[in-house]
Amino acid sequence: MAALEASVSEISKPHGGIPEAHFLEDVDTFMKKPENSSAEGVIKRLDEQHQKYKFWEVNLLQRKKRLRLQMPDIISTLEMVQFLKTQKSSSTPLSTQFLLNENVYASAEITPTQTAYLWLGANVMLEYTIDDAEKLLSKNLEAAQEGLKTTSNDLDFLRDQYTTTEVNMARVYNWDVQRRKKEGKS
Repeated sequence: MAALEASVSEISKPHGGIPEAHFLEDVDTFMKKPENSSAEGVIKRLDEQHQKYKFWEVNLLQRKKRLRLQMPDIISTLEMVQFLKTQKSSSTPLSTQFLLNENVYASAEITPTQTAYLWLGANVMLEYTIDDAEKLLSKNLEAAQEGLKTTSNDLDFLRDQYTTTEVNMARVYNWDVQRRKKEGKS
């Protein structure tokens, strides 16, 4: 199994630790190796690798979905902080309505402020200066955009890997069919 893993997968840091599947150029040579005594065993190991790729795909798709859901919240919060920044030198309070519950709003007057409170998690809120809040949100938005880009690239790489694994499985299966035909004629 170690030789199969060596020939089928190498840890590739640029793709989040997803092993690379190498195309089996010469199935005859590959199957002559001592650890590849039966086609069924090789296909089973390739299928296990294929299942791992499918597992990684599910995790990456969940991560991509989570990042896509986070980005609109970050953008709207950043826009609000930027708006507060433009209003902080004003002396007139800002009249607004904010959502309390679905279809329930409350009216409020916001006096110009030098600080903003940001939720950092489910139970954590911190006070930041307007400038620091803007920097933090900009950094978080850039990180989310970069994470989305990286996740999309990893998904593309992963799809190539499980396609290569499927092709390798088919090639080993076909090799075994041909081998059995030759044995039947002998």
